[in-house]
Amino acid sequence: MSAAALPHDPKWTRAHSLFSGGNSQADIALIGIPAHVSSISATSAHLTPAAVREALARYSTFSTSAGIDLAGNTFADLGDVQSPDGVEGHARVKAAVNGLLSAHKLVVALGGDNSITYSVASSLWPDLTNVGLITFDAHHDLRDGNSNGSPVWQLIQAGLPGKNIVQIGIADFANSAQYSARAKENGITVISRADLRTRSIADAVKTALAIAGSRGREIYVDLDVDVCDRSVVPACPAAMPGGMSADELRQGAFLLAADKRVRAIDITEIDAALDTPDQRTVRLAALLVLEAASGFATR
Repeated sequence: MSAAALPHDPKWTRAHSLFSGGNSQADIALIGIPAHVSSISATSAHLTPAAVREALARYSTFSTSAGIDLAGNTFADLGDVQSPDGVEGHARVKAAVNGLLSAHKLVVALGGDNSITYSVASSLWPDLTNVGLITFDAHHDLRDGNSNGSPVWQLIQAGLPGKNIVQIGIADFANSAQYSARAKENGITVISRADLRTRSIADAVKTALAIAGSRGREIYVDLDVDVCDRSVVPACPAAMPGGMSADELRQGAFLLAADKRVRAIDITEIDAALDTPDQRTVRLAALLVLEAASGFATR
């Protein structure tokens, strides 16, 4: 059912209405980066930004637990960067996001595959030496080359210190010994999926913010949705049984966006073409947008 076909209630504002304009000074800016060409496995992740925008219509603007109506903030939808893959695509991403941190307090980038973590972060901060990175991901993304498996390594090579990076949710049997060693050699802090069996998301996020945001530095957050259990994210090709719950990732998005040092968040690795008829993966992505907006509203 499309947004237009959903029932109308003047007392029940639908969340997609928040992103109805291009306010150049909005608190929160949404931008689509539909990258998919360099993915290690074939993906239709370029379909996802549009699918997430449509899914926002399924939800209201009110967070009951936080007591927050998102209609109190200002939002902008900056549209999609066309053909964001490769060298020329990276240049288009750079042109699109350049200066956004001066105009907006929080930038939310909808992928697209995980390659956008490199293209967006490196374009927002030409000098990465005093930037922090927090990832929710089953994978280190420290592969050689230029793909959705390499954005963290590319950022390190571009100047982001490994000691400024925290990775939450790293899974067993999802990474090689060589890339795990690379994480250690570069000083990356890893909070594994196994660690989260006895450690709360709130505690993990608190640690991550303290490390990545040390001395007040700004932080980029990558929410790779394949960190979740495969049963709740069937549209994430690399998701594994035993991953995080949807609720844990939603909590993480809220807590991270509540910190003023977090300036940009991406949501990646969803192939909308693979989703189930109930759209559970795409709907989770829409909720991550709303959780981040709610967290931001508590600042």
